[in-house]
Amino acid sequence: MRTLSFFEQVYEVVRLIPKGHVTSYGAIAAAIGAKKASRMVGYAMNNSHVVHPPVPAHRVVNRQGLLTGRHHFSPPELMEQLLQEEGIEVRNNQVQDFQKHFWDPLSEIQL
Repeated sequence: MRTLSFFEQVYEVVRLIPKGHVTSYGAIAAAIGAKKASRMVGYAMNNSHVVHPPVPAHRVVNRQGLLTGRHHFSPPELMEQLLQEEGIEVRNNQVQDFQKHFWDPLSEIQL
């Protein structure tokens, strides 16, 4: 049985984020046992647009709900549009009611 790479582990977690919810780079890192690797999670998200099956990268934001990855979408406004289509209000590139929409993978899944 093959061991999943770091990026593959990240993608597995991101695919579990329910519609209408977001999580943070740090929460994903903690969920895969790499608590200090939130920057690497960001690199995985930057690469996720070419991964199959698709990865809902628009649901990953920073710990304050900011859409820091928006520049990796084409056009950059697409990240906000996808979140709004799922019922998440975004204002000034930040998720509103962040705690209401936050999904904590550590408390929701067992890897």
